[in-house]
Amino acid sequence: MPSQPKPAALSGQPVNIGEAARQSGVSAKMLRHYESLGLLGKVTRTDSGYRLYSAADVHTLRFIKRCRDLGFSMAEIGELVGLWQNKRRASANVKKIAQKHMDELSERIAAMQAMQRTLSTLLHCCLGDDRPDCPILDDLAGDHQSLSNS
Repeated sequence: MPSQPKPAALSGQPVNIGEAARQSGVSAKMLRHYESLGLLGKVTRTDSGYRLYSAADVHTLRFIKRCRDLGFSMAEIGELVGLWQNKRRASANVKKIAQKHMDELSERIAAMQAMQRTLSTLLHCCLGDDRPDCPILDDLAGDHQSLSNS
């Protein structure tokens, strides 16, 4: 069976924006945005002005996508890309960014769990019948007495 040809960026040849987007899993719109933020560095252009992305650019886009998937902010991603590209970096700097992000995620998760508990209590207090009385609406309106009268 004949072997399949390698995509251009994998073979070392530059690829257009559509192919770079496909290979990295990042939309062309976001790819241009990341470039405008300076996360990709200088992207080569053809004589016609079309962008050409190297294998290293596509790899950086995958790195950025993974950071976004983990919820890092654009500022944090900028720092992480810089550290990733700096072979003389101290891993302590990377760990500090990741630890701060994890702490922020833990705070957000705790806040969401508190919201979930409150909603669960409200749902339990609401009969959900044909009567107009609704402890959920009372709570949203700031009338917390309805829960203590139940």
